[in-house]
Amino acid sequence: MTVKSLISSLTQQEDLNFLLTNRIPRAAVTRFMGWFSKIENPLVRDLSILCWKLFSDLDLSEAKETNFKNLHDCFTRELKPGLRPFDPDPAIVTSPSDGIIGAHGTIRDGELYQIKGAPYSLRDLVVDPAVVETHRNGRFVTLRLTSSMYHRFHAPADLTMEQVSLIHGDTWNVNPIALKRVERLFCKNERAVIRTHLASGEPFTIVPVAAILVASVRLHALDRVLDARTERPLVFPCSASARKGEELGWFEHGSTIIMLAPGDFEFCDNVQEGARIRAGEQLWRKRVA
Repeated sequence: MTVKSLISSLTQQEDLNFLLTNRIPRAAVTRFMGWFSKIENPLVRDLSILCWKLFSDLDLSEAKETNFKNLHDCFTRELKPGLRPFDPDPAIVTSPSDGIIGAHGTIRDGELYQIKGAPYSLRDLVVDPAVVETHRNGRFVTLRLTSSMYHRFHAPADLTMEQVSLIHGDTWNVNPIALKRVERLFCKNERAVIRTHLASGEPFTIVPVAAILVASVRLHALDRVLDARTERPLVFPCSASARKGEELGWFEHGSTIIMLAPGDFEFCDNVQEGARIRAGEQLWRKRVA
């Protein structure tokens, strides 16, 4: 058995996985990783990336540049041009990022779920009553980004950003093991609520949720990083338009994106729980009356 397969076997044991990734000082470890990842030392960088490859399926063959200054540069790497074409159909809302499709479906009177049988409140997730009313009976989808994935996210359609709110919180792991064990997990973690409307007028909300080792998100429209050190006020008015596929920002290491859409949006056939999806691929289709 190889070292990588042994590590994979051990981390697939749910009790051990949960213990190693949650029963530790999560905030302190996350702050440490934020500092450590920015060390500009070739030996530290190379050993860190080598270790990362042992624990994941990290593939840097798509990276635009591989001469990284530090581990952080590797996490937030750009891709070679043309590798994530966005579906040009204006009736299609695409995936904003690479990810694994998690819970998805209809929001029923303000209630959605992180896994089957584990509901949570839209109000607890977004806090803003206006967003709750907008999406009370809408649609939602959860996209989980693993540590090895491409971490930049893009406009899923032509849209205008209206407001960004930061909600301070914890840094629980967001993998399926933790989602089964921690109630209302997404409502406990650090997260941003990005209110937008599509060019066709429909309201659309993007909620990036932090996780252990990642509690920050960089948004180009605000020209700043939002994290646990961001001070009040935590609501940022914004009026920035983006074309479908245009980069909106990036996660520092990997996390989850919850997307909220109107109820008349239909999921495309490729949307299946557990399936991998790439930025630019079909996610929703606007229902034709």
